[in-house]
Amino acid sequence: MIPSRPDSPGGQIMTQPFRAAGLGLVALLALGACDKLKTGGAEVESAAATLGTDGCGAVNHQSLVGQSASVLNLDQLPAGTRVIFPGMPVTMDYREDRMNVEVGGGDKVARVFCG
Repeated sequence: MIPSRPDSPGGQIMTQPFRAAGLGLVALLALGACDKLKTGGAEVESAAATLGTDGCGAVNHQSLVGQSASVLNLDQLPAGTRVIFPGMPVTMDYREDRMNVEVGGGDKVARVFCG
């Protein structure tokens, strides 16, 4: 049984306003946290888009796209270039100075990009 206060109507403690205020505060904090997550992701995408392909020299190697993977010569590509074949596990870290050559179906170079 809830203890009664002499100043409350009907002798019951009025908890509804406090409960509603607490729930409102929780909802407000949750929405605020979601907003921070969205903004953070947008900043990361924006930074990646700004860096583009200039950080690793991928712009200079776009002629590889569509060619057979057999023509790739790592000695002619920037140091640290990563050649990625279908199904090959790769780390997801972003390095603006690392060039990636992605090989797609038919053993053809699908794209050349930084990361």
